[in-house]
Amino acid sequence: MGSETESEALKEQGNVAFKEGKWDEALKYYTMAIDRIKGEPKELAVYYKNRAAVYLKLEKYEEAIKDCSKSLEITPNDPKALFRRLQAFESLQRFEEAYKDATQIFKDDPSNKIIQPYLQRLHKIVEERARISAQTNSKLESMLNIILDPTNPKDKRETAMKNLLVLARENAGSQIMLKQGCIVQKIKSLLKVEKNEEIYVTGIRIISELCKNSEEKTRIVLMDIGIPWLLEVLDSTKEPVVNAVQYCIQSILNSLSGMENKSDIKPKEELVDRNKSIIDTLLSCLTMSINNQAISGLARDAIIEILTRNIHHTALDWAEKLIDLDGVKKLMECASELEEYHYESAMNITPSTRTIAAVCLARIYENMYYDQAKEKFLNKIQEFIKDKLLTPDIESKVRVTVAITALLRGPLDVGNTIIAKEGILEMILVMANTEDELQQKVACECIIAAASKADKAKSIVSQGAEILKKLYKSKNDHIQIRALVGLCKLGSYAGTDASIKPFAEGSSIKLAEACRRFLLHPGKDTDVKKWAAEGLSYLTLDAEVKEKLVSDKAALKSLVQLAQTGDQSVVYGVITTLVNLCNAYEKQEVIPEMIELAKFAKQHIPEEHELDDPDFITKRLLILGHENVTTALVALSKTESPNSRELISRVFNALASEHELRGVMVQQGAVKVLIKLALDGTEKGKRQAAQALARIGITMNPEVAFPGQRSLEVIRPLLSLLHQDCSALENFESLMALCNIAQINESARQRIIRESGFTKIEHYLYEDHVMLSRAAIQCMCNLAQSEDIVQRYFEGENDRVKFVVACCLDEDKDTAMAAGGLLAILTSFSKNCCEKIFESKNWLEAMQCLLANQISSLQYRGVCIISNIVNSGKELAEKLMETNILEIIFALKCVPDEDGSKKKIVQVVEEILQVCEKYGIVKKPED
Repeated sequence: MGSETESEALKEQGNVAFKEGKWDEALKYYTMAIDRIKGEPKELAVYYKNRAAVYLKLEKYEEAIKDCSKSLEITPNDPKALFRRLQAFESLQRFEEAYKDATQIFKDDPSNKIIQPYLQRLHKIVEERARISAQTNSKLESMLNIILDPTNPKDKRETAMKNLLVLARENAGSQIMLKQGCIVQKIKSLLKVEKNEEIYVTGIRIISELCKNSEEKTRIVLMDIGIPWLLEVLDSTKEPVVNAVQYCIQSILNSLSGMENKSDIKPKEELVDRNKSIIDTLLSCLTMSINNQAISGLARDAIIEILTRNIHHTALDWAEKLIDLDGVKKLMECASELEEYHYESAMNITPSTRTIAAVCLARIYENMYYDQAKEKFLNKIQEFIKDKLLTPDIESKVRVTVAITALLRGPLDVGNTIIAKEGILEMILVMANTEDELQQKVACECIIAAASKADKAKSIVSQGAEILKKLYKSKNDHIQIRALVGLCKLGSYAGTDASIKPFAEGSSIKLAEACRRFLLHPGKDTDVKKWAAEGLSYLTLDAEVKEKLVSDKAALKSLVQLAQTGDQSVVYGVITTLVNLCNAYEKQEVIPEMIELAKFAKQHIPEEHELDDPDFITKRLLILGHENVTTALVALSKTESPNSRELISRVFNALASEHELRGVMVQQGAVKVLIKLALDGTEKGKRQAAQALARIGITMNPEVAFPGQRSLEVIRPLLSLLHQDCSALENFESLMALCNIAQINESARQRIIRESGFTKIEHYLYEDHVMLSRAAIQCMCNLAQSEDIVQRYFEGENDRVKFVVACCLDEDKDTAMAAGGLLAILTSFSKNCCEKIFESKNWLEAMQCLLANQISSLQYRGVCIISNIVNSGKELAEKLMETNILEIIFALKCVPDEDGSKKKIVQVVEEILQVCEKYGIVKKPED
């Protein structure tokens, strides 16, 4: 009895919280009541039913259905439980199940008036869906007959397959496809024999669409195809096929974990727990395939990219699981693979594989949040290196050196720890001194990667510079270019400090010229050009090299073409070069007092080169923009490296700072990429991408810059700039872009509200900075075009209308203009807002200021506000006309209209006087 009494008391507390609208608190009490009660007494049905009501309020419809079903198991056909379940079913568009519950309630209580409108509405929907379902079934059968018959014409089969894809994208269509059964099996069978690549890829996309955003559908599909089949189809040498399967696997994972195919959505722990066995199986299969010798290089890259993309989600816990599954060792095997070793047992790799593996290792290490986990990661790396070095052959040493290079380009701390181990650096230097070209090549790459910081560079200068100079004389291009890049890197450790010269005067220009020759030589392969780009990435810290390179159109064109290949191993070289040319790197704030202090202490003070002045930077940006650099950035944006993505965002933002380049950026596909970059990456990278979007949104028509759905997708990145950590410029540009987007349509305005945009924008109304407060009120003016927003935010018990009235008196005419416009919109929608104007102490002064202003557009806003107040009712009109407003209005009517700008004002004034005459406030003078 004790537990039942306690449960009842908890239920009552839940009821009180529910009545007060405290949904989370009510949920807590009802859950406690359910947990405390023993057995299945009838009271338990009430607790489940009450908790379902809370879930409905929280829009957690699946949970509401479960609780109602549990309640109905204890008390069958309970009308409240049935009614709440039908509401949840209807919200999830499961209309047939909702109609069934509504019918049951009506059978038990035909006089129930509440259920009748639901029953009528659901009956129509169910009938219509049955009719559409019959039609769709017929179309589906017809399309399958065309697709499955290989004797049909190619274009007819392709069209039928595309129609099937369109059907799969619709919720109703996908449900019918899965209900009919065998559809997935038929596609699976088709893909075994299909030779047409377009039909093949579309078949995989259909499976992706059937899985998208639905846990239930994904489970049904997986029962038919199985995870091993997905990995089987992934093993292709055709990029469109690999991309389609990669997307399909991600869609499946998203649906099972609640990520909804959006980069910034985190997995839901309850969903992950529910689908733990499937998600773990997927991870195991992916991990097993990392070093599978039978699969294609493209498939291997796709598998590693899927892992990289999802490692950081804590709810999935893939980082530590990968270590336990020996994923780190498998990745090290990929990172140590060389195209030069052509054995039957060798793995197929692409030029990007080692880079992608390095990024994945870095991402795993980033997610080792405590010392024990980091040590575990390091131990796995050391085990791999120890196992390799126990074998005395040269190949093992070469593979170890290549793997260390990957670590130095990925988890740098781990790479530095390994290279600091006794004998490792000595081994690499010995390899560089041999006559074996392969050893020279890999040793050279490792020396370059090891010289990552100034202190490291200095130590390697003393040991490795002579070796690099010797290797530079090699007749092998691949060795020569790597040695050249090593010298470039060692010569650039001073960064942008013009006062430090590591090598002799003019050496940087000579090295850059050498890199240029390799970059432009028509006979050189991509590998050589990639290294040439990396050499330039170090040298372009020198302002003289920047100016020389940016004026070399052939070299710029070659860089862009190299980037357009999409090869992930070229990302660092090309992007870093572009960052340097744009001066888009992070600059440390220089405080004059600290400079004086440094001089006094006789400390070295970095000097900026005169060629890095703003005018030179602007010139370089314009040249780069017109050389199609945007296409290069779009091609390289596929990288999973957060740091590389940040660099890409920095270049985009630098280009977007120039007005004339924004249209070019939009035409070349920058917006789609920037939205992704603004939602996923480092904090600085996301800010840079968001600011670039804001800049595009300020000067371009938002419907052109952000067509269709993108106008909604861009809102969240823009709102992220309305934060105290962002600069005033970022705040201002965001507000201006949001102002433009808010005028597109009601969907855009509602999305801004759903993303908590109103309160973020409102914060800037009260800023001291005139441009920020002006931009905020202009943005509010466009948001207020939504009647719903006026009702929610201005009609309640708040002082917002009073504040807007005060802003009409602002000394800044643009701010007063925006405030007048906002007040005109508010009063046109709402009588309540008209009444609120009179709550302001300054209302009369504000109206006088608008009406008597010399600027006709301000006068027009004033007469519109007066017109709205007068039209809202006689009482407010009388209150208004008791003042000298009537005299001012008469005066406005009589003022000569010399340039035609007063025509609209006089028209509104006449309408005001007509309404006042109707109220009996004024009389028309007799002729």
